[in-house]
Amino acid sequence: QVQLVESGGGLVQAGGSLRLSCVASGRIVSINTAGWYRQVPGKQRELVAASTSGGSINYADSVKGRFTISRDNAKNTVYLQMNSLKPEDTAVYYCNALLLLSNYREYFAWGQGTQVTVSS
Repeated sequence: QVQLVESGGGLVQAGGSLRLSCVASGRIVSINTAGWYRQVPGKQRELVAASTSGGSINYADSVKGRFTISRDNAKNTVYLQMNSLKPEDTAVYYCNALLLLSNYREYFAWGQGTQVTVSS
């Protein structure tokens, strides 16, 4: 079964840091495009950061200079390093990825989400 599993969320004070991880498991050859999104109740899910296998990276304006997306291809893992956290960063964070499977088909997956709460 192909799946994405996030971890690393939690409660942190404003100004603190967290690192989220997203591990892709199953019969996977590689991760193509990967991204982190976040959602608060009553609002649409929004893009936080995205990266392509070619190295292109995009960030939401609200997190530029504070968040960093990276990946470890050998571990099929995508990270989101979050520094200088603000209360408005509080949300459920989801990763998604376009995966290349062992049958050489592409598969798009979402993780289950991890809660990040930033206290003031």
